[in-house]
Amino acid sequence: MQQIFNFIFKNSHRLLFLLLLVISFMLTVQSHSFQRSKVISSANFLTGGVYEKVNNVSEYFKLKSQNEILANENAELKKMLLNLKDTSQVPELDSLKGVSKMNIIVSKVIHNSYNVFENYLTLNSGSNKGIKTDMGVINSLGVVGIIDKTSPNYSTVISILNVKSQINAKIKKTNHFGSLIWDGKSTGFVQLIDVPRLAAIRKGDTIVTGGQSVIFPENINIGTVDKIYIDNETNYYTLNVKLFNDMTNLGHVYIIRSKDREEIINLEKQSKNE
Repeated sequence: MQQIFNFIFKNSHRLLFLLLLVISFMLTVQSHSFQRSKVISSANFLTGGVYEKVNNVSEYFKLKSQNEILANENAELKKMLLNLKDTSQVPELDSLKGVSKMNIIVSKVIHNSYNVFENYLTLNSGSNKGIKTDMGVINSLGVVGIIDKTSPNYSTVISILNVKSQINAKIKKTNHFGSLIWDGKSTGFVQLIDVPRLAAIRKGDTIVTGGQSVIFPENINIGTVDKIYIDNETNYYTLNVKLFNDMTNLGHVYIIRSKDREEIINLEKQSKNE
């Protein structure tokens, strides 16, 4: 402590000069708009550079997790190939279980919200690549959401973590259906409602898409049953479903384009009109 006081006393003139210099600089910036704008623009330049460097470092450290995701996806694809009768041929999309008569459009999430009640994602692909409203969006782990709006080069997605989202889903082992919604509470869980009490359900059962719409094919993964609630008034179950996906960390996704979508929709419209 004595050394600090000695340093201050010894350099008092220099320290006083620096203090007065800082004060005069601050007064000049506050009283002159030109100098103030120069200081602000310089500060923005510095912070922008810092943010860019931090983002580059963050992306570098995420490479490990991204590589693990790709490795798991490659393992699943290899498993599919090994289950084919002729393993020397790469299967076409139409021959893969769960994606019958579908095309896949690959895209990337460039913005993702998950901390409000109505969450949306933005993709870097749009109508120029054939993306349309109400197409299903998935990744290697399961359902992500449904296309909401498109522009030529971008599209927005109603996230599965959106209180307005409603997806047809079922219990994989029993085929009992329900509606998949989100209660707006946890980013890791959604709810399957209107499940009949006749269904034999256990914690850990897998929940998949039901296939009763033209948005998602049947048996696309969603999550597993975490808790089971009984509504005594309606005689239906409400299931708390733990998602396979980490919706706070999304990269590349796949948009599902049904070859038969337009034909089915037009046929259903004709039936309703008649």
